[in-house]
Amino acid sequence: MIIKKAELVVMAVKEENYPTNGLPEIMFLGRSNVGKSSFINALVNRKNLAYTSSTPGKTRTLNFYNVNDMLYFVDVPGYGYAQVSKKERERFGKMIENYLLNRKELKLAMLLVDFRHEPTEDDVLMYNYLKYYNINTIIVGTKADKVGITKHPRHLKIIREKLNLTDKDVIIPFSSVTKYNLDKVWEIILEQIKPI
Repeated sequence: MIIKKAELVVMAVKEENYPTNGLPEIMFLGRSNVGKSSFINALVNRKNLAYTSSTPGKTRTLNFYNVNDMLYFVDVPGYGYAQVSKKERERFGKMIENYLLNRKELKLAMLLVDFRHEPTEDDVLMYNYLKYYNINTIIVGTKADKVGITKHPRHLKIIREKLNLTDKDVIIPFSSVTKYNLDKVWEIILEQIKPI
């Protein structure tokens, strides 16, 4: 995938701020510090399009990135970050729920989990939530370069069992450092945004 354009166009908290040109959207979810910004940057081959921070929980809005005037990447606030107040977490929750349930442009949710570890309870809750509302979802296991390739099947099995995935559910180990499985992720994205 050749990226000619990738730019942040909207930071929205309300529906009226969302883009209105009808381009398909891919949403990225995951707990704070799972490597969401690095993942987005790797996909668009930019160093710092999405802001990576040593302080987790920086994203406070739905961030819409225009990619090649072809689709939007939508980055949402990370979950599970203790230093975000309960009130703020509730606000995030409502904002994300409103987007998930009402946004017809949403074609795919990518739920990022840390490939090195068993998914957290927050990961399980988020995955069950997406499934409950029939949101088309794939799992991306970030930081896969930190796990020896011979151990990948074991880690895939752990994630599959914890999230109670079926054989039809897709999980892709990924590395923002080595770009491992970058082509595979793009293949899935392009398949999802194809006109029917």
